[in-house]
Amino acid sequence: MKKKQSKKYNIVVGIPSYNESDTISHVTKTVGEGLEEYFPDKKSIIVNVDNNSPDNTKDAFLGTKTRIEKEYISTAHGIRGKGNNLLNLFKLAKTVGAEVIIVVDADLKSITKEWVKYLGQPVADGYDYVIPLYSRHQFDGTITNHICYPVMFGLLSTDVRQPIGGEFAFSPKLMKYWLKQPWTESTRQYGIDIFMSLNAVLGGFKICQAGLGTKVHKASAPKLGIMFEQVIETLLTILLQNKNTWMTRNNGDVFIPDTFGLDVLAEPQELDIDILDLKEKGRTSYNKYQADIKEFLEPYAFSRIHEMFEMEVFDLTILLWTQVFYNLLYRYDVSKSDEERGKIINALKPLYFARSLSFNYHTWKYNVKYSEMEIKKSALGFASQKYYLWGLYCKGNKLKPEKTKS
Repeated sequence: MKKKQSKKYNIVVGIPSYNESDTISHVTKTVGEGLEEYFPDKKSIIVNVDNNSPDNTKDAFLGTKTRIEKEYISTAHGIRGKGNNLLNLFKLAKTVGAEVIIVVDADLKSITKEWVKYLGQPVADGYDYVIPLYSRHQFDGTITNHICYPVMFGLLSTDVRQPIGGEFAFSPKLMKYWLKQPWTESTRQYGIDIFMSLNAVLGGFKICQAGLGTKVHKASAPKLGIMFEQVIETLLTILLQNKNTWMTRNNGDVFIPDTFGLDVLAEPQELDIDILDLKEKGRTSYNKYQADIKEFLEPYAFSRIHEMFEMEVFDLTILLWTQVFYNLLYRYDVSKSDEERGKIINALKPLYFARSLSFNYHTWKYNVKYSEMEIKKSALGFASQKYYLWGLYCKGNKLKPEKTKS
């Protein structure tokens, strides 16, 4: 008997989810309309990659009427994580021979059918990776704003504004490259977005951005929990696996990707933040990890941090924040145990909160353009202080930067 041939699809759109029954129908319907209008000659499928959501996400997805074929895939019972969802999507896309793969979050409220075009068309035209570019409230996306974006700008000379934005498109070539990379447990969870973006940059793939306007979703305040740990662990692990890429060369020209779609910085989603609650969570975290912070930081840096939490006056400047982060990156690299590395990530939590609070105090009364300017200043600070990180390695005789020809 001949082996049954799998169906083939030109475009696969994945919607990763967990307990998104209230929003996934709108996302699915909009994606279907976008595929019909902008890719009418392509065979497409919408795939909900889920974590066995107990809230009826599956029925909400499959019950949404679209002219585009749909399929539901779930991880095994008890297996969670966005990375595991996307791993299932990658395997399906590879099996069906997809030429363009698009991913959109299931909690989107602002998605339009044009998003499908803006994300998918660049891949059809030869780009390997499309990263979103949209307006977000300055209190939203804090891990992006204060860590992932400035670190990638500073160490990799790459200006990708939303490396963990949630909406992406990519080529099968890049997808196969991801599947060949080491997948840690954190990559299989919330670390998947930064895993994808870092490897796309480090792998030398053709990258662009899609201007999508305003992102409206289930926004949340800065998180101290497992999401933060998984993103940061993935970020640090991949950076250190590729240390020679950014340690043995001077900063060159910053790579600014081409941008397609909307080019206007729209008004961001309204977002209310309870500053008192943030301060309390930050203080609780600081009290819990104070001994580790004191151990890992230089005395001056620790004294400034301690003063902020004692006096509740947060002014963690770009310069100090950059040096604190680079110091912890270096300590993470030279640490001798997973236990110590875990302590370093825990020590970073209240420091990240202090930076978020400092930024919030500074920008709350200004518009989105001013906030974006301040975030860009932070990225420039990470770039300028790369030599501070080099100095830590030279002082520890671990690695000496090589001189490069101008």
